[in-house]
Amino acid sequence: MKSWHKTLIAAGLSLGLLSACSSNDVDEEPISPLPQIQASIHPEISWSADVGDGVGDYYSTLRPAVRYGKIFAASRFGQVEAFDEKTGKLVWSKDFSQIFRDNPLAKNKGARISAGITAARDKIFIGSESGLLAALDEKTGETVWTAMSDGELLAMPTVAEDMVVVNTGSGALDAFNVDDGKKLWSFDTQLPKLTLRGTSSATYEAGGFFVGTAEGKVAVVIQNNGQPAWEQAIYTPKGGNEFSRMADVDSTPIIIGSNLYAVSYNGNLVSMELRTGRIVWSRKYSSFDEIAYAGLSLYIVDDHSRVYSIDSRNGLEQWSNTELTNRQLTSPAVYKNYIVVGDYQGYLHFIDRETGKIEGRILIDDSGLYSQPLVVGDNIYVQTRDGEIASVTLP
Repeated sequence: MKSWHKTLIAAGLSLGLLSACSSNDVDEEPISPLPQIQASIHPEISWSADVGDGVGDYYSTLRPAVRYGKIFAASRFGQVEAFDEKTGKLVWSKDFSQIFRDNPLAKNKGARISAGITAARDKIFIGSESGLLAALDEKTGETVWTAMSDGELLAMPTVAEDMVVVNTGSGALDAFNVDDGKKLWSFDTQLPKLTLRGTSSATYEAGGFFVGTAEGKVAVVIQNNGQPAWEQAIYTPKGGNEFSRMADVDSTPIIIGSNLYAVSYNGNLVSMELRTGRIVWSRKYSSFDEIAYAGLSLYIVDDHSRVYSIDSRNGLEQWSNTELTNRQLTSPAVYKNYIVVGDYQGYLHFIDRETGKIEGRILIDDSGLYSQPLVVGDNIYVQTRDGEIASVTLP
């Protein structure tokens, strides 16, 4: 069974030399069969639509965005579309790949959209493996501006006041003017010899961008000048080879009150003081997925697709669910009294937040779910590998 988990890459190698190594070995620990459950809830698909050919077999974190009464979605190959949020009716469609046909980017053989979508400032922002960042008009889909970053874009852009920031695969955090795309500054970090293919989106708070690095650190970059305020390692890489020393922080740091929470691959989940970076507590977990939270609890999916609930005050584990081990789960999302995660077969699972018990599920599309579900009000929006966008609700 082929794994959709993150692909390992040696920094500096060409795309043609990328290996198909997985961050976990599913031959040693088999994929769990679909567990039998006694469903107490019965989710339904309220509407669905198709966006191009989706992302296919490629690594991607593309997910929909909802704002301005519309849901925006994109395919890897350049189709960008907007749908009415309530009805799913198509509002506009844009073939973004046209921008690659008559300029130097033509050699990239298509759009290869890999980052986004972020909706803000009457625009939507998307990025590509070529390093192209684009702002599109949210009303029409027309291109407002494009700019080139210093590396491939694999995580959602972050919009803060007058700038949009992207974390690149080359280790640079690049900032651009949100209105015209003019580059404002760049903050560079060191890349280890071997990293996971993926990057952390930045979190903005109080004039600073908080971002995870491939070195196992969280850095805070000052909005006004692109200079670091502090950097803090959340895990010190150990081991006798490059594989065992990988400690990428590829999930977006989350801020709750005066604390920041982050998790690394092959490393730790930590709570840190927001102002100083001092580590409050640290627990051994390995993950490259986004952290979800509700109330006093954090929810993570580790690199073997085991789901955990953790007390944010002290890092103590409240429950764990191993029924979905190695089913290549998406990042978790909080929906009402449940944690929702998708899997490689296209099932969306509903896990009770208090007990960790699976209470319901629904099959969206057997091509598989790969990106974090998006929760907006009473709706859950998911995107499948074949490009289906579905709105899921509980009756």
